[in-house]
Amino acid sequence: MPHIDYYFVTISPWAYLAGTRLEEIAARHSATVTYKPVDLGRVFSATGGLPLGERPAARQDYRLQELRRAQVKTGLPLTTHPAHFPTNPAPSSYAIIAAQAAGGGDVGTLVQSILGACWAQERDVAQDDVIRDCLRAAGFDAGLADSGLLTGAQIYERNTEAAITNGVFGSPFYIVDGAERFWGQDRLDDLDAFLAGDL
Repeated sequence: MPHIDYYFVTISPWAYLAGTRLEEIAARHSATVTYKPVDLGRVFSATGGLPLGERPAARQDYRLQELRRAQVKTGLPLTTHPAHFPTNPAPSSYAIIAAQAAGGGDVGTLVQSILGACWAQERDVAQDDVIRDCLRAAGFDAGLADSGLLTGAQIYERNTEAAITNGVFGSPFYIVDGAERFWGQDRLDDLDAFLAGDL
């Protein structure tokens, strides 16, 4: 049974625009998924990436065009300049880590709910009430927003270190069985083909 480590940041528009495709692909190939939210700033620092505000104007302009095109292709609602971006991704990351450990709900739905709160609903995913709403929507106990913060912080740090060690340099990033890497929501077709044995 193949396994996918999914590295992402909870305020990534590209992770949001992946929608539910990862979960659909995993189900089709009986693959398991571990959700690994990371500190993308540290990943960028270690791998040569630049935060959005430090990129040249040409790259920032191109990003906006790509977001517009990706939104049209996916049909997902998207605000390219949401009211609460950037914001602190750590609290929502800790909640995802706690939910994955606790079980009882759908982690994929939780991740997409948090991403959608930022990019479609213009809510601040660093706020407790937003995180609680997302937990409930995915079938989890809303109290997970406040539990296991120390453990969440430790796992978040370990996820970030693992991302750097394993060659991750952006979000979303998918690694199959610790070896085959796919960067970006626009590589999900390749991930699907690889799991099917066609790549």
